[in-house]
Amino acid sequence: MDAPRLFLGVDIGKTGHFAVALDAGGQTVLQRAVTNDEPALKDLVCWALERQAALVVDQPGGTAALLLHLCWQEGVAIGYLHGLAMARARDFYAGEAKTDPKDAFVLADVARAHPQRIVWLTPTSEARARLELLCGYDADLRGDANRLTNRLRSLLSTYWPALEQAYGQLATPGLLALLQKYPGPATLTKAGSARLAKLLNAHGVRKAATVAERLLAAAGTQTTIVAGAGTATGLIVELARELERVLARREELEEEIERSFFGLPEAAILRSLPGIGPRLGARIAVEIGDISHFSSPAQLAAYAGLGPTPRQSGTSIRGSVASRCGNHRLKNALFLAAFASLRHPASRTYYDRKRAQGKKHNQAVLCLARRRVDVLHAMLTRREMYRDSRPRASAQGAAA
Repeated sequence: MDAPRLFLGVDIGKTGHFAVALDAGGQTVLQRAVTNDEPALKDLVCWALERQAALVVDQPGGTAALLLHLCWQEGVAIGYLHGLAMARARDFYAGEAKTDPKDAFVLADVARAHPQRIVWLTPTSEARARLELLCGYDADLRGDANRLTNRLRSLLSTYWPALEQAYGQLATPGLLALLQKYPGPATLTKAGSARLAKLLNAHGVRKAATVAERLLAAAGTQTTIVAGAGTATGLIVELARELERVLARREELEEEIERSFFGLPEAAILRSLPGIGPRLGARIAVEIGDISHFSSPAQLAAYAGLGPTPRQSGTSIRGSVASRCGNHRLKNALFLAAFASLRHPASRTYYDRKRAQGKKHNQAVLCLARRRVDVLHAMLTRREMYRDSRPRASAQGAAA
């Protein structure tokens, strides 16, 4: 990419954006609002193209999608400054107010003065765009499932606390079916142990008879009827039905994500690393994007928030702590993948060594995730599958 002559920061909004352009000396050469529609955005992109300006945004997609596509279509370089870096950079500029002109100015000035802080985006393929949408929808559904589960628990613990404790894990097909048919203690008691066990068994619940007896025992411990209990039973049925629908859609979506994931060229490479399945692989692929954006494993680790943060104050405080910065979605996916890889001998050996050094479980898994970033970066950069470095048994040992 040729060095840009101007830096055009664009603060992204839903109905409109705000653009501020700076020259190499930091002087403002453009400042205007831009409607979020194709004609207005085309004018802005043409202005940038004619003046060799690079655009910088604080969103790599979403409502910035049309602007990004137009930039790539015309060959205008477009960079991205992630949210946490943007928030911290804003503090170095005058004024406490958060305004669109200020944010656009900050984006342009950071790109001008600190180009190494900017991730330069590349065009998104149709396959990757589809996978991003599916992963985003899956994350939304996961949030919906958590909220519905919490509401169910809240209702049960408000009116029948012993019953709520007896249910345990609510988000399972068998218990949700039970809640829809027998939402309260009265209906559970009336149904009896045999009917409850039959329903639970039909939905694959293990030890259905034991679960049925546990629920009946909890239902029998409370004789007081709290005001509003009748309404609560109706809401429980509705919430259980909605939660069942959300969980079923997530199962269907998992298959769609898996098919889309395997359409990516790097899918087989990611899957070859122990602990990475289709869903985690899809999330990692979406969050990393083009591996060429990261010149070293350390840069990728810093982007994911896996690099240690030094803590020192004179001679009293020394050491480092886990970073709270970076891409939290990528960090979470890499953490889960590292945890899932503990059955793999090489990963387990490294984890055990960190535990022996006095690190707690989560700290040891984070260390393992950071080590695996080195491997992952090398695999994606060289386009090579994972190779186990364990020494193979000798021919004599194999024969024995």
